[in-house]
Amino acid sequence: MLKELQEKKQKYLKEAEEFKKNRNEWNSKASAFSKRRDELNKQTKELIDKAQEYRAKRDEFNSKVSENKEKRNELNEKANELYAKVDSLRKKDNIGSGRSLNELRKEIEHLEFKQQTEVLTTEKERALVDRISELKEEFKRKKEQLEQNQELKALLAEAQSLRDQASEYHKKVKEYADLAQEYHDKMIECFREADKVRAEADAQHKEFVKAQETADEYHKQFLKVQKEIRDFDKVIVGLKKKAKTEKESKDKTEYKKQAEDVFAQFKAGEKLNTEDLLLLQRSGFL
Repeated sequence: MLKELQEKKQKYLKEAEEFKKNRNEWNSKASAFSKRRDELNKQTKELIDKAQEYRAKRDEFNSKVSENKEKRNELNEKANELYAKVDSLRKKDNIGSGRSLNELRKEIEHLEFKQQTEVLTTEKERALVDRISELKEEFKRKKEQLEQNQELKALLAEAQSLRDQASEYHKKVKEYADLAQEYHDKMIECFREADKVRAEADAQHKEFVKAQETADEYHKQFLKVQKEIRDFDKVIVGLKKKAKTEKESKDKTEYKKQAEDVFAQFKAGEKLNTEDLLLLQRSGFL
């Protein structure tokens, strides 16, 4: 019985060690997943913070775009008013004929924008360049003709000054718009990267949960087996005590029987050795 219990206890000890080993392995995996998840979450936060910085810079440059665009438009509006006045005086005094300088300027700007932004065939590109050159030449001749009149010359000079100022603001508009777009692209890229990293962090968290649940299950099994081992220990200890008591009782009976036999020999006058005498003394016969 005792041997059987001890064998079963050894079996449970082996199982407990295996459960403990598996629990520790899965806890280690859970810890690794948790660490990686936290690193990725930190990286996500850093990317979002960086994206917010880019957003702030983009908004700052967009604000400057609006400010400079407003100033540019105000100056162009004033210049348009002067060109309109020039055209009105030109017609009134019958100076020159055909389209106004303002109309020519607008067409030149339109064609130049088309040349810069559209993909054209070589033939169309050449035709467009020739047309722009013709309009500029026409603009130059008409301007020189109008400048023969001192009043118109002064108005044209003032209008041109306003145009030049507006052109400087337009350069700033383009410069700040380019910067705003640059930071917008950086912001979008950061948010996109943050989404990718966050998705990876979520995947690591799922793996962490599964690993932790597996470790918890092995721990439950470990505790269950540990309880079984403790129960076996109680039974084994009890059996050992019982066996010891029984052995001591048996030994005591045998010891007493041996002493009685020696005492009988003593009474019969047989010669006893030292060990026999000590036995009789310890047993209370002497």
